[in-house]
Amino acid sequence: MAQIHPSAVIAAGAQLADDVRIGPFCSIGPEAVLEAGVELVSHVVVDGATRIGAGVRILPFASIGTPPQDTKYKGEPTRCELGARTLVREGCTIHRASVGGSGVTSVGAGCMLMAQAHVAHDCVLGDGVILANNVMLGGHVHVGEGAFVGGGAAVFQTVRVGRLAMVSGLAGVTNDVPPFGYVFGLPARLVGFNKIGLLRRGATREQLRTLRVANNLLFKDPGEFAAKLAQAEERYAGEPLVMEIIAFIRDASRRRQLVRPGRMTAPELGGVDEENGEGA
Repeated sequence: MAQIHPSAVIAAGAQLADDVRIGPFCSIGPEAVLEAGVELVSHVVVDGATRIGAGVRILPFASIGTPPQDTKYKGEPTRCELGARTLVREGCTIHRASVGGSGVTSVGAGCMLMAQAHVAHDCVLGDGVILANNVMLGGHVHVGEGAFVGGGAAVFQTVRVGRLAMVSGLAGVTNDVPPFGYVFGLPARLVGFNKIGLLRRGATREQLRTLRVANNLLFKDPGEFAAKLAQAEERYAGEPLVMEIIAFIRDASRRRQLVRPGRMTAPELGGVDEENGEGA
């Protein structure tokens, strides 16, 4: 049976599964939908046309589906969605979409948003994304499946962060991060790739060696980038990881340039292998 604290405020029209748990001083708006097993621990606000997927757990003082911080927004009907089994920690803010995008802010399944993370309007997060404490995502940011964004990092609006990419803590990301890339600094520079993340998800050592050589060709070797991209596309046509990077770069819908390559000095590395991107 549903467990709803008497201090919680639930508007008429809200749809709650039979087994939800709503803690003290939560507020749920009339268009909200909470699926099976959802838990709002306490002091959580769910506003607007927001769907919370099965098994999601939201900790105190999080705010989900509130209006976008967009001066053009005048109350138009837009949505917010959280995928199943996602964990939202204390003080997170996830805004519903504005009118300048797809109409929905979407967080995938199995994500973890640590304390005080902010997901702005029209963002799209794939499954398994982790945002560490105080991460700030601007409007219309896309974060690919399994990507990790380190604490205090700021990602500029309309930036794409590719699948299984890793953004270091305190980075300032103003351009697109390719799949599996590891970026560091302010402004963020591409300094390696997420070797550990790939290994944890089943990549072979041979695939990692191929990816390393391809990354060197694309981002380190001298020459005109368009020519190197065409060369990589021909040479690695049978390598799915490399072709995923190339497809990301060639995506005609992109609105940002690709992040520039860079290097970290020895004191900055802090034990991180620059070539292999010993990431999450």
